Amino acid sequence: MDDGRVGPAPEMRAHEETRFSVVVHVPYTDAARMFGPEGERAWAGSGWDPQFVYPKPGRDEQGAVFTVHYGPLEAVWVIARHDVEARHFQYVYLIADIMVCTIDVEFAPVGGETTNVQVTYARTALSAEGDGHVQSMAEEDRQAGAEWQAAIDQYLAGTRSGAEPGNQAGAASDV
Repeated sequence: MDDGRVGPAPEMRAHEETRFSVVVHVPYTDAARMFGPEGERAWAGSGWDPQFVYPKPGRDEQGAVFTVHYGPLEAVWVIARHDVEARHFQYVYLIADIMVCTIDVEFAPVGGETTNVQVTYARTALSAEGDGHVQSMAEEDRQAGAEWQAAIDQYLAGTRSGAEPGNQAGAASDV
C-alpha cells in the first residue's frame, strides 16, 4: 500500500559542460579523419590507445565500440554519430561507477584549406568519487583547446615537411 511517503531525494551529482575550438589547416575531409579514434592516434599523444571491440579491425564508423585505459580506470567508448555529410561526430564513454561523458565534434569548413572544429564535452558523475573526476576534467577541458591546437599544428607541420610525425606526447587526454 502506498502511504504517500517519499524516500530521501537522490543526491545531485556533478555535471559539467565545456567547449573549445581548434583551427585545422587542412580541408574538411582531411580534418574529419583526424578526429576519429584511429585518426587521433597520429596527434593525440601516447596515452591515446583505443582498443577496438567492434569492428575488427578497428575503423572510425558509427556504432564502433572501443576501450581506453587511463591508469587503473577503463572507459568504454561508443561512436554514437559519425555523420561526415552533416559534419558532426558524437562519442559517448562510460567509466563504470565514475562518470558518463558525451563529446560532440562539429566541423565548419572555412574556405577550401581550413576547418574550424568545435568540441563540446558534457560529463556527469555517477558517484561521489565521480564528482571529483568530473570537476577536475572540466578544469582540464578549459585548457585543452590550446593543447590540442599545438599538437595538431605540430602533427601537420611534420606531415607537410615529409617527416614521419608519429605520436605527439602530451596532447589529448579524454577521460
